[in-house]
Amino acid sequence: MEQREQTFLPYKILKKGGSGEIVEKKSRFIATLSPVASEEEAAGFIESIKKNYWDARHNCSAFVVGERAQLTRCSDDGEPAGTAGKPMLEVLLGCGVRNAAVVVTRYFGGTLLGTGGLVRAYTQAVQAGLKASEIAVMQYGTELLIETDYSGIGKIQYILGQMGLEPAQAEYVEAVRLKLLVPKQDVVRLRRELTEATAGRVKIEDKGSYYFEAPASFDSLY
Repeated sequence: MEQREQTFLPYKILKKGGSGEIVEKKSRFIATLSPVASEEEAAGFIESIKKNYWDARHNCSAFVVGERAQLTRCSDDGEPAGTAGKPMLEVLLGCGVRNAAVVVTRYFGGTLLGTGGLVRAYTQAVQAGLKASEIAVMQYGTELLIETDYSGIGKIQYILGQMGLEPAQAEYVEAVRLKLLVPKQDVVRLRRELTEATAGRVKIEDKGSYYFEAPASFDSLY
């Protein structure tokens, strides 16, 4: 049976957590987000928020772990079923953020919000927290080490600029050595253009493929 080449799609992660707050009929909803890489990290974060806001009526939570959202959990923490944790989780999944945990702390203001009001409040709180957080895009690519003499560096820099690539590391000693993180779909083209431009006077070493943080200008997910 013919095997299909595995496709590694870009995805978003929570790079730095933030906090946001909304008020609905005198009830305070405080959303706190944190990057997490495992269920254990998420559980530890949720527990720490509960201890911090021990006097609140509810500390509802949700988290997503894995580039394909392989692991998800949510909790209503005493709110009517489906009015808190699930809407919170849907916000994270809907905006495509992975490796993220969120706790929404509610201080009751004395007025019941009803099912629809609770869903809206918890949804808006998570959205406010995300606005205060830092999101990064992860893309799959290959680490290349490039070595050339000084006569070829100008052409190489021109090609890299045309492709929107910037060296992650550069050494200028007896030869020029560049470390590049190249999106997988650009590797073959880059190899070809560098070889042609330098008439073969370039050494290109493949150091492996993995996910890395994309440049800020990377907008494939938007």
